[in-house]
Amino acid sequence: MKATETNLLQFLKGPKQFVIPIYQRTYSWTKKQCAQLWEDIERAAEDENLSGHFMGSVVYVEKGLYHVTSVPKLLVIDGQQRLTTLSLILSAFSEIIEENEKEATLITAKKTRNYYLLNQDEEDEEHYKLLLTQKDRDTYIDLLEKRELDQQYSNRVVENHDFFKETMKRSELTLDEIYKGISKLIMVDISLDRDKDNPQLIFESLNSTGLDLSQADLIRNYFLMGLEEKDQQRLYKNYWYKLEKRFGHLEDTRYFDRFIRDYLTLKTGNIPKIGFVYEAFKSYVQQNPHKSIDEVIQDVFKYGNYYINLTLREDDQLLEECFKDIRTLKVDVSYPFLLKVYDDYATKIIDKEEFLEILTIISSYVFRRAIIGIPTNSLNKTFASLIKEVDESNYTKSLKASLLVKTSYRRFPSNEEFKRELVIKDVYNFRNRNTLLRKLENLDRKEPISVENYTIEHIMPQNKNVSAEWQNELGSEWKQTHEVFLHTLGNLTLTGYNSELSDRSFQEKSNLKGGFKDSPLWLNSSVAMKEKWDESAIKERALKIWPFPDLSEEELSKYRLQKSSDDEQGYNLNYHRDAFSSETFEIYKELKMRILNLDSGITEKFKKHYITYKIEGRNFVDIEPLKAHLKIWLNVKANSLYDSRHLTKDVSNVGHRGNGDLELKITPNLNLEQVMDLIRQSYEHNVEYA
Repeated sequence: MKATETNLLQFLKGPKQFVIPIYQRTYSWTKKQCAQLWEDIERAAEDENLSGHFMGSVVYVEKGLYHVTSVPKLLVIDGQQRLTTLSLILSAFSEIIEENEKEATLITAKKTRNYYLLNQDEEDEEHYKLLLTQKDRDTYIDLLEKRELDQQYSNRVVENHDFFKETMKRSELTLDEIYKGISKLIMVDISLDRDKDNPQLIFESLNSTGLDLSQADLIRNYFLMGLEEKDQQRLYKNYWYKLEKRFGHLEDTRYFDRFIRDYLTLKTGNIPKIGFVYEAFKSYVQQNPHKSIDEVIQDVFKYGNYYINLTLREDDQLLEECFKDIRTLKVDVSYPFLLKVYDDYATKIIDKEEFLEILTIISSYVFRRAIIGIPTNSLNKTFASLIKEVDESNYTKSLKASLLVKTSYRRFPSNEEFKRELVIKDVYNFRNRNTLLRKLENLDRKEPISVENYTIEHIMPQNKNVSAEWQNELGSEWKQTHEVFLHTLGNLTLTGYNSELSDRSFQEKSNLKGGFKDSPLWLNSSVAMKEKWDESAIKERALKIWPFPDLSEEELSKYRLQKSSDDEQGYNLNYHRDAFSSETFEIYKELKMRILNLDSGITEKFKKHYITYKIEGRNFVDIEPLKAHLKIWLNVKANSLYDSRHLTKDVSNVGHRGNGDLELKITPNLNLEQVMDLIRQSYEHNVEYA
């Protein structure tokens, strides 16, 4: 690598051509950045004591060996945004001279173009000192040649060219002063040796000014930078560009970043942080050296198309309906798993009927949990691990079983739990309210209605001043019924006559024109059948849409977690009984009850030297029975718990039997509430990382 500080205009002089590789992002500087550069030029022009203004570097590598008469072609690795912007400034500057807007004595329009923008003795593409990429190239050349722009011209190139031209016209500086300002621009000329330098590593390490590179930019460059030009062209046009078009030219690169995160979660089982998907992706490629760049980019292309179908639009109507439900539920964390299922469908491991059933199961699992109010913070890990739990030879049954055997915060809510919560939940203020009503209304409909065309109607009015008619309708406990069931599912329906129905009585709402009996909506049909709308009627609302997986106990038992090998060796409470004293045994029984009450998913296991309590397979507390006291280990790092009474000690550098870095002794005089506070913290920590 050779780095030299040089004057920008001197750098551009002489026969040469800067080529922006096809994999580089298109020109993206905004007017804000252009305005900043213009201010720097003005300041350089006005300050006689300022010898130069540094504006960054241009890093390039020669494409190969050329004949003496050829124009040296330099592949730009970094600095294309600055180089393009300065070329637009010089183009606008030459046009103002030609149009006699202002007088210039230091340089002519022809010299400006021939020195800095064109290779005057060359023809065709070699005539231009700068060759941009994709549609930027044609637009830039059309501007230089003053040709009519194509309808699909590059907006940024034209807008910034016009910005500089208008700014120069309005500027109080003369053209000579502007030229002096441009002449003071300094840059670092960094040329790379193709045989000795690694362009990708240098590219990553540059701390460039201007727009930060997105994760998508870095990944694209990682794919293509080290390849020969013909391979760059082939892979870019056949795969990457097609994916860019489907992703909307990656204008919102976060969308692509989320795809790569989910792709890597599927491929590695680990969930990378969204701001570090490039590092995770590079690590994944390096750990799979048997896969060629062709194979990797084709795989990304395949899963990228699956991802777009899942998250944006699927042509198959039946699949699209199921995908729409998942999008509406905003269960993005399911996408790594669904990418795998989609690929199994595409490769005919499962058929469409199975795919649809799996999508229904996932929607049901997520929606039931939302109704129950189970926290979602562990769902990403649940779905990441689910990828490995499905048996391809018994696909749907193994999926159902994997979900059904989960306990605690990962459980699949039962029918009874779901129905109970659904009746009493405040559905009106529920995020997925419209999804719920849409699915209920369109159950078995061949011509679905759009919920968005209707408003939510409270059958029993929201008005706190409950009318005498409604008090009578609701019965003697009307006040409690109104408070408890006002926003619940049983009291909500859809209507196009919200203002007409208002606070009228149930009979009036039923019989009014446009009322429940006159409504084409199926939700209102069930309401219209009722002679009276009371608590009993509210609880009768049917639920068929989010099914509970149908596996017999015999089928389910095949998938239940097997007992640990320790249990099979015969370790149990009797094995440990003689290690206790009567006092420590009573402490153990009280402590056991309190620990198990933390969560229904906690299990007790007996090891050779201690008794352990687990949540989702993770030990969070281990108890060693002793005569004088119980010894406890908490499965957390030292200093990670709030221990104001300093009951624990750090044993991270001391040999010990249990799991974790913290140990404490429980004696008969120790307050168990204080102990349980520490155990609860360990439980919560392990739940978070299970």
